[in-house]
Amino acid sequence: MASDESAEQRQSPLAVPLPEEPAGEILAAAPQRAHGWYRPRRVGLVWRSRAFRITVVCTVLALCALAILALVRDQTGTQGFLVGLGLAVLPVPLLAAAFRWLDRIEPSPWRNLLFAFAWGAFAAALVALLANSFAIRWIATTTADPSNADTLGATVIAPFIEESAKAAAVLLIFLFRRRQFTGVVDGIAIAGLTASGFAFTENILYLGNAFGEDQEIGHAGVPAMTAATFFVRAVMSPFAHPLFTSLTGIGFGLAAASLRHQKLRRVLLPLLGLVLAMGMHALWNGSAVLSPLGFYAVYGVFMVPVFGLVTWLAIWSRYRRLRTLCAELPVYAAAGWLTPVEPLALSSMRARGIARDMARHRYAVAAGDKAAAKARGKAAAVAVVEYESYATRLAALRLRARRGEAGPDFAERELELLRLLWERREVAVPALTYAAQVTGRLRPHRMPPFPYAQEQPFPHPGQQHPLPPHAHHAQQNPYARTGPYPQPFRPGSPYTYPYAPYARPVACPQPAQAPHPAYGPYPYPAPHPAPRP
Repeated sequence: MASDESAEQRQSPLAVPLPEEPAGEILAAAPQRAHGWYRPRRVGLVWRSRAFRITVVCTVLALCALAILALVRDQTGTQGFLVGLGLAVLPVPLLAAAFRWLDRIEPSPWRNLLFAFAWGAFAAALVALLANSFAIRWIATTTADPSNADTLGATVIAPFIEESAKAAAVLLIFLFRRRQFTGVVDGIAIAGLTASGFAFTENILYLGNAFGEDQEIGHAGVPAMTAATFFVRAVMSPFAHPLFTSLTGIGFGLAAASLRHQKLRRVLLPLLGLVLAMGMHALWNGSAVLSPLGFYAVYGVFMVPVFGLVTWLAIWSRYRRLRTLCAELPVYAAAGWLTPVEPLALSSMRARGIARDMARHRYAVAAGDKAAAKARGKAAAVAVVEYESYATRLAALRLRARRGEAGPDFAERELELLRLLWERREVAVPALTYAAQVTGRLRPHRMPPFPYAQEQPFPHPGQQHPLPPHAHHAQQNPYARTGPYPQPFRPGSPYTYPYAPYARPVACPQPAQAPHPAYGPYPYPAPHPAPRP
């Protein structure tokens, strides 16, 4: 027996021999003063610091901004640079507002949107300018034909380099902000803002060069080249670059919405979107190089229909996300976390806006002086906005769980979202109820179907459910829980968190009776009475 143990220890190089003397005596014999041989390295802690990462990203983008602006000024001159900068800014608010409107249901963090725009305007533009110049110069030197080099560079080299540089921003957000990148809407918004920043810098270059040509010709009136360039780039095709890169964003959005086991699809869809973006960009540049007639033909026959198709897809995806709220949140309303009216109000953008305005007006009227009224009204509107955002994330999280995509931290994330909703319900629920009444969302044909129709109806409060709820989900979802259905929450009953479909019930603290710093004394003001039909 002893020989077998010794042979096993000799065969295992990682086997640790048992100490013959007690561990306390061994530790007492160790030197008390460290010599610095095994001090923990703190380099990893620095790299993991959020402030360090933000500083590095901002520094890189700032250096790229200085470099690209210096290069553009060197090519256009100071006067042309200022004229191009002033004209290139004009379409930017329109593009930013369009993509922000598209992303209003579950708004992406501002840092993601600012990073996407800055990456396109500075980093992607710098890479494209340097790489395109080098490629065209190399082709001209190799073939000894500068005109052919310009044509080949505009139709082949530029689309490949520019779309790859812009797609890098979408890829970075997809990899490092995965929970905030959930579908096609996020992909189109991020890709569109990245391309808008790229088009902004590119317009400065083209408009500045056109103004320089007008100065050389000596136009006394309206600069013809500058006006024509501005009309083509800012009036006829302000969505050209965003349209190209949106195809890449759609590929990443479809990959984000795919299931976990579809790994090949997650890789091929973004690549397919990138290839389509390059092909469309090459066709657009080629039509501009060939002839004016070819440009207008491609613009009317190809660009406008594709733009309409992508716009329809974006609006349909936005509407589908609203339908997700109406389909996934009623189970929380049945469990007592939400009121039955809230899924109806949250699935309407008009009702959401009315709820925010109602909260801002009501809590501003309840305050005393104007400064306090404005502050309390703004705080109430922010609470409603946060409530709507958390409810949207909760519906998306439950949809992923129902599709089998939930991770091991699903229960904790669900409970955290429910806690955040519960903390803001005193302000948001009256506002959403009022908005649902005003917008007519309480009509019978708008009521959402019960999500578990095959089960028996829920009993009255205080009774037990005859069947364990979500029993059919326990077979599909490893995080589903079964058990008796609890008594829904009612005003005046003991304050306990009701049953969450996948989370464990926890104790809910009593509501604060002291005046709230933002919303005033408890109970909070009631909403305006609903208008009579």
